[in-house]
Amino acid sequence: MKLFEGKKGLILGVANDRSIAWAIAREIMAHGGTCGFSHLPDKPEDEKKKNRMRVSKCTNEFPSQTAFLEPLDVQDDVQVHEFMKMAGEKLGKIDFLLHSIAFADRDDLSRETVETSRAGFKLAMDVSVYSLISVTNAARPILNQDASVLAMTYFGGEKCVPGYNVMGICKAALDATVRYLAYDMGPKSIRVNAVSAGPLKTLAGVAAGVGEMQEYYGYVAPMGRCVTHEEVGRSGAYLLSNYSGGITGEILHVDAGYNIMGSPGRLLHEFANKPKT
Repeated sequence: MKLFEGKKGLILGVANDRSIAWAIAREIMAHGGTCGFSHLPDKPEDEKKKNRMRVSKCTNEFPSQTAFLEPLDVQDDVQVHEFMKMAGEKLGKIDFLLHSIAFADRDDLSRETVETSRAGFKLAMDVSVYSLISVTNAARPILNQDASVLAMTYFGGEKCVPGYNVMGICKAALDATVRYLAYDMGPKSIRVNAVSAGPLKTLAGVAAGVGEMQEYYGYVAPMGRCVTHEEVGRSGAYLLSNYSGGITGEILHVDAGYNIMGSPGRLLHEFANKPKT
């Protein structure tokens, strides 16, 4: 029997085929799971419906296991509740919920954290953090006992990562939210965890200069490399499956061990061998 055979759930936050959310969803569907997907709402003037089109190119790979693909604005409480109501009508009770949603204004990300605008801070926290509370609360009537909720975080919420700026503050808040939701949902045996992935070439990652970070991880991480989409996908699927029963409120680092390091590791050798001037 496949790991997700007979299991149903929601995948919120796929942007395109390079999204971590899609890597996780793909693993789930490959193991027999059925998924309902959300996508960013398209603007009325966008006749090509680009946001929907990007996600549908992914879901077309598993047509029989894609229950639906619908727009969702997580800043709109009415939309969130209507989305969950629709999900219940189409899927019935669900076994997993993946939240892979984050956003900060590019202007705020490109300036020093101390210069973050008030409006930009509120926007980033609302979309990147509060939305996890919102969708989890709205999904409670359709979550099965022993269901699993998973969020996506990053090491920049634990330590200062220059350039990550206001999003690092959001991830720190998201990590705390995971723990408090784990407590709230625990009596129903519903687990809430997060995956902290190393830098990957996603839509957001490329904008943040992920290429340089991946090279740096190659020196510092114990495994001497960065992780792959497939590795993060399998780890995320694990936390959404029954195999991770008994685990809740945890942040699982999938980063080739980067987070355990207290020094630049092998990068020190590069400095040691650098010709003295």
